[in-house]
Amino acid sequence: KFTKRVFKSTFRSLTLDPDVLYPSLNTEFFNQPPAEDEVSAQIPSKAFIFLSINRFERKKNLSLAIDTFRHIAASVSAAEFDRMHLILAGGYDTRVVENVEHFQELQGLAKRYQLQHKITFLRSPKDSTKLWLLNTAHVLLYTPENEHFGIVPLEGMYMTKPVIAVNSGGPTESIVDENTGFLCQPTPEGFMKPMLKLFRDPKLIETMGQMGRKRVEQRFSFEAFTAALNQIIEELLQGSK
Repeated sequence: KFTKRVFKSTFRSLTLDPDVLYPSLNTEFFNQPPAEDEVSAQIPSKAFIFLSINRFERKKNLSLAIDTFRHIAASVSAAEFDRMHLILAGGYDTRVVENVEHFQELQGLAKRYQLQHKITFLRSPKDSTKLWLLNTAHVLLYTPENEHFGIVPLEGMYMTKPVIAVNSGGPTESIVDENTGFLCQPTPEGFMKPMLKLFRDPKLIETMGQMGRKRVEQRFSFEAFTAALNQIIEELLQGSK
């Protein structure tokens, strides 16, 4: 619906009112049992993992995750923070200058905050690694603003992970606030509260995770996609008669 509004405000001379057909997931891939991955050696055993999956581009606002982690470090006990770990995984291409520069900026930010030992950076992880990450993580962080949809929150919810996302764009349609995750302001304070809430409440993680899986199956499965597409086509055919 966010994309629909952008479309209508951009192409003002068009009178048509487009339908919304949400993309779906290849759920068969996510149903595979995750194999042990070499990345596991980089992650402290028994760590509580906050995971972000996004391309290393400035518009993805990945620094928000690092800034929030810094705020958490200053707000909780050393024992609590010692259990936490942040993983930033995403698309990376050496031919794309922004990818290279921003990756270095994020590493520099972690070093400046003295958090380099608490953050793992993964460039262009393999599909099998991505599956392992989504299975192993406890909470998914989604930091971009005004994303037109964002498939990663669906992947996280299908893998029964609560999703903490910015309260704008596509995530406002895929995530149910305080049900399958949390929609927050794009500030460290906004993200920190739900991150700590989930960290301290394993039962809430389980409940939200199950609700997220159910929502994807009902609203964003391939079956839901085909049913919606079929209805759109039938309405078009009826309108053309």
